[in-house]
Amino acid sequence: MNPLRQTIAAEIRERGPIPFSRYMELCLYDPKFGYYARNAQQFGKAGDFYSSSDVHAVFGRLMARQFEEMWRLLGSPAQIELIEFGPGRGLFAQDVLDWSEKKFPDFFRALRYVLVESSPALRVRIEGTLSRYLAAGKASLPTTQFGRPSSISDAIVFANEFFDALPVEIVSTHGSLRMDVHGDRLVESWAPASPEELEFLDHYSVRPEEGERLELPLAAYRYMDRIAAGIQQGFLIAIDYGYTREEQLAGRHRGTLKAIRQHSVSGSPYEAPGEQDITADVNFTALAAAAEEQGMLAHKLVTQSQFLFGIGEGNQFADAFEDCRLPQERAKVALQLKHLVTPAGMGESFHVLVASKGIESRESAGLSGLGFGKSK
Repeated sequence: MNPLRQTIAAEIRERGPIPFSRYMELCLYDPKFGYYARNAQQFGKAGDFYSSSDVHAVFGRLMARQFEEMWRLLGSPAQIELIEFGPGRGLFAQDVLDWSEKKFPDFFRALRYVLVESSPALRVRIEGTLSRYLAAGKASLPTTQFGRPSSISDAIVFANEFFDALPVEIVSTHGSLRMDVHGDRLVESWAPASPEELEFLDHYSVRPEEGERLELPLAAYRYMDRIAAGIQQGFLIAIDYGYTREEQLAGRHRGTLKAIRQHSVSGSPYEAPGEQDITADVNFTALAAAAEEQGMLAHKLVTQSQFLFGIGEGNQFADAFEDCRLPQERAKVALQLKHLVTPAGMGESFHVLVASKGIESRESAGLSGLGFGKSK
């Protein structure tokens, strides 16, 4: 029997039926058998999914350019913290640090890169990837689990494909989904929806229709609330696939839970617990509201394509092609860049939420990443 299934069944027998969010949390983050704790081979071509950093270093290079611009808007402080949540293997951090050291030396001197990662296996990979920067004190890997950052001024928080991996509640016209056990089998049951769940549906989502299941990202909402509360002055960037409440009202993004294994969508989140990713689209309306309730200004949502074009158009994406010496190298990089910015790749399916605090709104709205298509 699957060892994590045994662990889940034992918890249910001891405590009674558990919310789906608890089941998802155990599947992904159980310290011994969870998907992210079990190994660090999920990323890239040989794994279960790609992230933008698996495509080409240009993603980190463009973001380094945006981070440096944010640092200048904050008044070029002598020290700035860049806090990345869910940094995976540390490839993005490596690209940002390498490019900043090469192209933005003043920013690099001020930069302190903090990586918030709970997976023991991924932490080991990060220690190898960033050994030079960790040894020099330029990067740090705190031992604390995901939680509220201390109150910080002059900070940039970055979360790429982080919020989609946080546990969600599942609701339907029957109530809120619970996982129970019958013999050796995990089975579904339903409990009345809580006041918090119903309030979330009314403010940031929609009520489910007959035969429909909807995800409630309460954990993501709470997490954003804690992050935003910890920022005294700075920026937050969240990149993910997701939706707004308006899109749900129009009938889209209703029932987005999926399990992913070897680059294909699995049939059920209940197959092989701990051996497949479980994810749901991000509710950007709720994330923006949580940030604004803690005094941040949430800017208009843009696509990843618009965001990266805004950053890169100023120098015609020189960050991508600088290392190319031969025409075939340029052609390869052009294809990789295309995957990041075109609708056929990640460009239109991923969105970018930028929020700011302690910066004049006109200045923060003028960030290059938010300026694509605007008159200069």
